[in-house]
Amino acid sequence: MSLWFLLPAAAGFALFLTGVLRRYALARSIIDVPNARSSHTIPTPRGGGVSIVVSFLLALPLAAVFGSAGWPVVLALLGAGAGIALLGFLDDHGHIAARWRLLGHFSGTAWALFWLGGLPSLSVLGVELDLGWAGYLLAALYLVWLLNLYNFMDGIDGIASIEAICVCVGGALLYALSGHVHDAALPLLLAAAVAGFLFWNFPPARIFMGDAGSGFLGIVLGILSLQAAWVESQLFWSWLILLGVFIVDATFTLLRRLLRGDKVYEAHRSHAYQYASRQFGRHLPVTLAVGLINLLWLLPIALWVCSGELDGVLGILLAYTPLLLLAVKFRAGELERA
Repeated sequence: MSLWFLLPAAAGFALFLTGVLRRYALARSIIDVPNARSSHTIPTPRGGGVSIVVSFLLALPLAAVFGSAGWPVVLALLGAGAGIALLGFLDDHGHIAARWRLLGHFSGTAWALFWLGGLPSLSVLGVELDLGWAGYLLAALYLVWLLNLYNFMDGIDGIASIEAICVCVGGALLYALSGHVHDAALPLLLAAAVAGFLFWNFPPARIFMGDAGSGFLGIVLGILSLQAAWVESQLFWSWLILLGVFIVDATFTLLRRLLRGDKVYEAHRSHAYQYASRQFGRHLPVTLAVGLINLLWLLPIALWVCSGELDGVLGILLAYTPLLLLAVKFRAGELERA
């Protein structure tokens, strides 16, 4: 009963707080003004993702008190989430050098991994692998990459919100169908908080998420996926499948830019979704397409892996292959032609 109270409360508070933040941003001229590397054309307030942060973090202790979540994962999310969000907020309001951001990212992941216990043993093609301390390093790299790629992928109206909602609802469904209904609470709470923000961020967006929100979503989704790994190995692979749209586009784009010698922390608009939005002339078709890919392609494969009838690594190869082809089709990582 407590969870069903928290879900509408989180959504409603995020909805209300985003409106407040929008008025604040307009009053203080905290505006994202379009430039040559932007995917939008209209000056738009930014920083609305703080509403997701506040709504979710306030709900976390209540979820633990009501027995809907364990304290270790709640403490992992509270510390890492708040730290990453604060770092993003400061970067939104004044540039922070990349090396200091990266230090903050690894500090947040270290906190999260301390409470989670690192990376559990994983089943890979039928072989159980326990990586020990190497697992901590891999998990840290995974979390840092996920929070950064989420920032990279938050470039058109609604896309980061739709992705988070689809992944969280899909993850909750995986828990329910695998007999771990109790663990569905936290993904559903995050989905509710993002849904409240999406009311303002749906194309055409009236406010942008900002680094505070996108980095927060990246680290929180990463922590939730590692929590899933501790529940059952195949659940981790299923979460990676659900995150496939963002992982493939961001990783493929990054690799092409690295190979070309680009400065990867410089702003650009060469992700596949950005090329697609320019090709279609607006953001809405691309954002909706991401939701459909999640629901009609990635979720069924994630459920197949969760059932134990398909190996997790094979499931990822199956799920990611057409996404990679789409990345190539939409020129992910290519230099924009004049």
